[in-house]
Amino acid sequence: MRIITGSAKGIKLSAPRGLGTRPTADRVKEAVFNILGDIVVDAQVLDIFAGTGNLGLEALSRGASAAVFIDSSIDSITSIKENAQRTKLIGQAEILKNDVIRALDRFAGTGRSFDLIFCDPPYNKGLVQKVLEKIETNAIVNPKGILVIEHSKHEEIKNQWDHLQLRRVEKYGETLISFLLYNTNQEVR
Repeated sequence: MRIITGSAKGIKLSAPRGLGTRPTADRVKEAVFNILGDIVVDAQVLDIFAGTGNLGLEALSRGASAAVFIDSSIDSITSIKENAQRTKLIGQAEILKNDVIRALDRFAGTGRSFDLIFCDPPYNKGLVQKVLEKIETNAIVNPKGILVIEHSKHEEIKNQWDHLQLRRVEKYGETLISFLLYNTNQEVR
């Protein structure tokens, strides 16, 4: 696992030991960022269930202005901090050990919002729908913002929301990557 391009290109990232994290494969990550294109530049990024920080750090390396990383595991938080320092992106990173649902509620309470949200929860635990409901209710996505959800092919994402629009789904083996737009008609390539 490495940073694919940008200011930290080629830097290898570490992951916590054990099976507690499932980092996004480089080929999947590269496909996601090819789809996103220039949307990443200057974006305010939120990486939830961040694990190693792989997606948020890739976004920072490609020109995002700042990223918030949230995970409830102390091992993951330690890994994210180490990876942010290794890539020299620590100055643009805010790393929070917290329950994702509680953190989303707190962001809503402070009016904080993001242009790009990466969500890679543990598979088949019902967390995808819970997170999407919180994001829909709390409106923490800026207009024309994008959510990128990595999930099991066994977890469906409903496509009827008040503000979120499921616009594209890509399949990589057992993994689906769903792209949702917030309150916009913007096309995803």
